[in-house]
Amino acid sequence: MAPATATAALQQTIVLDAQQIELSYGHKSVTPVLRDFSLQLAAGEVVAVLGPSGVGKSSLLRVLAGLQVPDKGTVHVKGEPLHGPHPRLGFVFQDPSLLPWLTLEENVGFGLDFTHQARISNAEKQERVAAAIAEVDLQRARTRYPSELSGGMAQRTALARSLARQPEILLLDEPFSALDEITRSEMQALLLQITSRHQTSAILVTHDIDEALLLADRILLIGLTPGRLIDEWRIDLPHPRDEVAAELTGVRVEIVQALRQARRGIPTPNHLHS
Repeated sequence: MAPATATAALQQTIVLDAQQIELSYGHKSVTPVLRDFSLQLAAGEVVAVLGPSGVGKSSLLRVLAGLQVPDKGTVHVKGEPLHGPHPRLGFVFQDPSLLPWLTLEENVGFGLDFTHQARISNAEKQERVAAAIAEVDLQRARTRYPSELSGGMAQRTALARSLARQPEILLLDEPFSALDEITRSEMQALLLQITSRHQTSAILVTHDIDEALLLADRILLIGLTPGRLIDEWRIDLPHPRDEVAAELTGVRVEIVQALRQARRGIPTPNHLHS
């Protein structure tokens, strides 16, 4: 278990605060995708978001990233209201979405000149790109084009593209779901290394319970009633967790049962499991 003092310190610094988010698509009278959803993310914390398909997990990430304006509610990043894409936020999609006419190196640097990014010199841009590529161990492939990359290399490139912006918060939408088991395991380990080394916070949307148990400090479950936080688990075990997987068996059973109830629309008590 993590020391109580470390957990307390982690909870003191909130880097992202979303309160009473509501979001609908189309006419506002339709059932909301998200309703009365609140979330606080602490510095250095990894939060995994689970839930049946269609409950609004990806929509939630878009709201938190400033890519989607909610109908109601507020999002604050380090105390500042979020009104659009923010330089402290990095988004990693399920599809790497690399530009085929750019090299790996150019893809990693793509976005550093966007209007919401702070202006930096060409020298600093090159330094950031080189550091991000080294972070994901792709130095030897920096001149390759996307068509020459494996699925794992493409996803590493997408992660490096976000890291080049030096975000304090990573938002990840099922980024490893299309990868084979070994590559996925390597990417999970890489994510933990990055968040630990830079004290980067992360919110990971995933359908994989085991991935959530291996990576997250907290696991949130969104239900179909509609798009509300209906359950939460805190995982106070050190990383890596492969060797303590047996200790997570009981939590896994609880999550599976809660997911089954959520799929059937059965209300689940909203409480924190430790």
